Amino acid sequence: MMEKYPLSDQRIINCLNADYGIEVATLVFLPLGADMNASVYTAQATDLTSYFVKLKRGHHHDIGVEIVELLHEAGIPQIIPPLRTIHGRPTQRIEDFTLIVYPFVEGKDGFSCDLTDNQWIKLGKALRQIHEIDVPLSIQNKVRREVYSPQWRELVRSLYAHIEAEPMGDDIALKLLKFMKEHILEIRRLVDRAEQLGQKLQDQAPEFVLCHSDIHGGNVLLEGHDTIYIVDWDDPIMAPKERDLMFIGGGVANIWNKPHEEKLFYKGYGKTEVNSTILTYYRHERIVEDIAAYGQKLLLTMEGGEDRLEMYKQFIDMFKPQGVVDIAFKTDEGL
Repeated sequence: MMEKYPLSDQRIINCLNADYGIEVATLVFLPLGADMNASVYTAQATDLTSYFVKLKRGHHHDIGVEIVELLHEAGIPQIIPPLRTIHGRPTQRIEDFTLIVYPFVEGKDGFSCDLTDNQWIKLGKALRQIHEIDVPLSIQNKVRREVYSPQWRELVRSLYAHIEAEPMGDDIALKLLKFMKEHILEIRRLVDRAEQLGQKLQDQAPEFVLCHSDIHGGNVLLEGHDTIYIVDWDDPIMAPKERDLMFIGGGVANIWNKPHEEKLFYKGYGKTEVNSTILTYYRHERIVEDIAAYGQKLLLTMEGGEDRLEMYKQFIDMFKPQGVVDIAFKTDEGL
């Protein structure tokens, strides 16, 4: 988010001191990420130790932390476990929010820096380990499961009337309406094809594995030429492995769209049979979800402040050459 939540810095500092035993010298808001439900900060303690602080809206984020701890205990080095509070809790409630604290890792994400060949191989190996981990039933029962829900498709369809109606809203809303009108055939194609494939997959029973669900470049942290970390485990899912694999070569943010990168990734991941139908479904459905989320936020509300322009840019970027829409359609044509 470009704008932080209306929770004072001092309130966060007090929480870090009282609940984590961290004597904070400075707390700096970081205008990072596309998650509209999170604000992130870097905190430096008086002993010069740095921490990455995430503030999430609501009190339902413990399962992501449980997954991170499970993967860390399984010996996957690409996982950064959160710090526990002085009372041994993995998260801390603070008013209407959840606070999660991690050691700060100095590095760049995969949006701002290309992965080296070795990092691509390591990413493949790490994701294979994650997909093969035996998730205890007690944790599985808390993780959402793929049901190929029509929720996002229905939300996009509900926007059709707004697209065709008399334009209303602020400058960003008007620009988005114009863009959506110009690309309505592509939007309808995405929604209708996701619907067809989703219904088809309801009758199949592929193996479900633990998936990150949002493993794009922005959630891969790079340190040096060899080290990588997979971050942001806020929304894990039990689903076919293609739920994650669709990002490799999928073109999110107009990166990860080169054949040699896929080749390196699968060198690390190892031999596997990728179900093209499931891969195609996810590459369509992911875009539909973004259209629904950004469309609702920008067309039906005036919320977001400075984030509105960034959301608009991310929306139109999806339709650029070699972007996610282009790649989704090419994947479909490959069927």
